[in-house]
Amino acid sequence: MSQTPSTAIAVIGIDIGKNSFHVVGHDTRGTVVLRQKWSRGQVEARLANMPPCLIGMEACVGAHHLSRKLASLGHDARLMPAKYVRPYSKGPKNDFNDAEAIAEAVQRPTMKFVATKTA
Repeated sequence: MSQTPSTAIAVIGIDIGKNSFHVVGHDTRGTVVLRQKWSRGQVEARLANMPPCLIGMEACVGAHHLSRKLASLGHDARLMPAKYVRPYSKGPKNDFNDAEAIAEAVQRPTMKFVATKTA
């Protein structure tokens, strides 16, 4: 499933791994329009070419660096504790399901976010 020109991505959930990132994007209606695995080097380049959107990630060491990079590109990057993302997971635990749960959780009005640490 890849992005088509007529579908605008409003929310992205990123599951961060050592060498790869699993990315799930939703449009304004909540339909999944992007579901891809990107390498570490592709993340910043691909997101630089997208219009600004809400991006959610689980808070970890590498997430703070990526959050600062994405904010400099104009995106609204938010970090969440993993324990608050888990209730939104659907199906068995895998990277794409985790990314989809992150995209779902970041939209919740009562979600507790972690402040991005400065360099």
